[in-house]
Amino acid sequence: MTPDTSDSPQGARNAEEQTGAEHTAAAEHTTAAANTATAQSTAAAESTAAGGGTSAAVPARGAAAGVSGEPPLVIGAALVTVLLWASAFVGIRAAGRALSPGALTLGRLFVGAVVLGVFVVARRAAMPPRADIPRLLVCGILWFGVYNLALNASEQRIDAGTASLIVSLGPILIALLAAVLLREGLPKPLVVGGAIAFAGAILIGLATTGHSSSAGVGSLLGLVATVTYAGGVVSQKPLLANTSALVVTWLACIVGLVICLPFAPQLIDQLADADASAIAWTVYLGALPTALAFTTWAYALARSTAGRMGAMTYLVAPFAVLMGWLFLGETPPWLALGGGLLCLGGVAFAQRRK
Repeated sequence: MTPDTSDSPQGARNAEEQTGAEHTAAAEHTTAAANTATAQSTAAAESTAAGGGTSAAVPARGAAAGVSGEPPLVIGAALVTVLLWASAFVGIRAAGRALSPGALTLGRLFVGAVVLGVFVVARRAAMPPRADIPRLLVCGILWFGVYNLALNASEQRIDAGTASLIVSLGPILIALLAAVLLREGLPKPLVVGGAIAFAGAILIGLATTGHSSSAGVGSLLGLVATVTYAGGVVSQKPLLANTSALVVTWLACIVGLVICLPFAPQLIDQLADADASAIAWTVYLGALPTALAFTTWAYALARSTAGRMGAMTYLVAPFAVLMGWLFLGETPPWLALGGGLLCLGGVAFAQRRK
């Protein structure tokens, strides 16, 4: 029979030590459980972001850090896209001297579809679920089809720099559409910045219309391209949650290619008379600004929000103006440059965090 020592000094000390040990063990267990839960939560958020999911953790982190808080690979992919898309304005202007808007669009998309198709087959990439097909059709028709047709027609009437300044309105429209359709939020700076950018677009329109009625039509076509570009981006974003950037870009390119097939006779006839420079620019447009740049764009978009990635594209216009001056000897009218700066200022203001 064990003696009762609870009333003795030694027994009291033993009881206190036992109680303290139990409390310490309980505290350590609670801390470990909390750390485990935190680690699991962090891992889940990182897994969702890496997989291109639409978890709320990604927008929350981006809202706090802004574009500068994105991973280096995302920033790098976005910058590659910006430079290649800027060069596309120059390439379209150069190739458009020999090819009509429809023929150039079809030729560019054909090259892009072939290049992307090689990589899709080599990687045996998975196809999207059937539920995503309607959205994929919208993306392909708007962005790869109508956008390219409108932009090519626009650049046969206005210079590459002016066209890029008009399309620089795209980030505002993307953010507005994403706020409504993707529920990314509609902060007050976005509304104010949108109004500023719209005023800039009006200045560009006045500047180009003053030169000729053809230039005015070119500006309107540029606005059509801008609207369809924004719609294409917003329709593309949800697709990237289930399908790789490579496959989404390839399939959207094929959709655009199909709707441009009526221009095949034009392309065949005009290629027979086109010089080597126009053909080279067409191949370049399909291989790099289409196949590569649209894939790097989709990669970045899958790991960020449509609004933040749209903001990155306002860098396209300054590079396009510079490239147009270097390669084509073209500069936009001064009033158009002022309007372009106003557009860029509005876009920059729209990205402010309250």
